[in-house]
Amino acid sequence: MRNHSIAGKFLVAVPVLLLFAGIGIFVLRSSLVAPEKPARATVLPSRAPMSDFVLVDQDGAKFDRDSFRGRWSMVFFGFTHCPDICPVTLQQLAAARRRMAEADPDAVLPDIVFVSVDPGRDTPETIAQYVQAFGDEVIGVSGDPAELAKLARTFGVYFSVTPAEGDAYAVEHSATVIVVNDDAEFHAVFSAPHDVDAFSHDMPLIIAAK
Repeated sequence: MRNHSIAGKFLVAVPVLLLFAGIGIFVLRSSLVAPEKPARATVLPSRAPMSDFVLVDQDGAKFDRDSFRGRWSMVFFGFTHCPDICPVTLQQLAAARRRMAEADPDAVLPDIVFVSVDPGRDTPETIAQYVQAFGDEVIGVSGDPAELAKLARTFGVYFSVTPAEGDAYAVEHSATVIVVNDDAEFHAVFSAPHDVDAFSHDMPLIIAAK
């Protein structure tokens, strides 16, 4: 009779052990699955601190390194007279931000910072009118060329303004979108060409992985 009791307990214990073993294997496999990576963005292997700089936003207020702290930002350099690349990129960034908000109402949403490299024509008033077309989440800044150069060097962004007669002169600039994290560090970069899908897919992954 005792042997039957032992055998019964054994038969009960085996399925329980197999169940726990199965759970353990599932947990192990889950932990070994690599996290999803950004599809288009390049995340820096080590974050780069930003240089000190002082610019002015569209409201005439100071905009400096501390303005990036406590929030994520997507930064694009351009100018308001830009015929295509600048408005298209800002439209894409704004659309991606809206898509992120729709996908997750609790998501951390990045600011969009438009840096004008053409302070001669792009006054705070001009920038305010320009960025308003892309939504309230877009911040426009500009300022002294030397200060703009400091910020551009931090991100490895190129720009050049070639003087000419009158109000018509050539402005060249990189088309990259820079990601600044909430510690005011250069965190990642999106290279052109851009699209809404890449921004809306990669940014939540970048923010979550910090």
